[in-house]
Amino acid sequence: MARPRKPLLSRQLIVETASALVDAEGLDAVSTRRLAAELGVSGPSLYNHFRNKDEILDAVADAISAQVDLSMFDEDDGRDWRTALHDWAVSYRAALLAHPHTVPVLARGPGRRPAGLRLADAVFGAMVRAGWPPAQATRVGALMRYFITGSALGSFTAGFVGDAAAYDPADYPHLGQAHLLADRGEGIDEDAFETGLRALLDGLELQHRALIRS
Repeated sequence: MARPRKPLLSRQLIVETASALVDAEGLDAVSTRRLAAELGVSGPSLYNHFRNKDEILDAVADAISAQVDLSMFDEDDGRDWRTALHDWAVSYRAALLAHPHTVPVLARGPGRRPAGLRLADAVFGAMVRAGWPPAQATRVGALMRYFITGSALGSFTAGFVGDAAAYDPADYPHLGQAHLLADRGEGIDEDAFETGLRALLDGLELQHRALIRS
């Protein structure tokens, strides 16, 4: 029998299958046994591509990092550092919201993940070119990652139930409309993200102007 032209198993196929499992059921759904069953292969065959489950989850996280737009940090792009940070933050958050269960892995930092390191390198390089001292550029990148990943870890509005009786005015005199939040969640969460992002960038711009003047 002729051998198949393409291997039955590849890193990409494993990552795609693991990513689908994480999206559907969460991080705990991924195990080498479960993946092997989903792929229709024997468990040990996965070890030809990954040493363990943690490496697989790292690859899943890195595939998400690779979806983030970094073009705004190209030297010939033309966007100033503030606009670049804003547009990158929006792209980064969109990638995380599309795969919310993977956010805890991404929040640990890039480690040795290539796409994650390219992301960190692009942000740091752009900030240094814009006049931020290296130490400050590092802090700017860290601050932005804290804010973006934090915003994607959960929904503020989803934390409120749709039952008006849960918010007795005798106990919570200012939460009379809180039961309406869940139904308006996406818009409120988006607006809150933009409000926070603008506030961060406003503060950073003040610091940047002071650095340039000094």
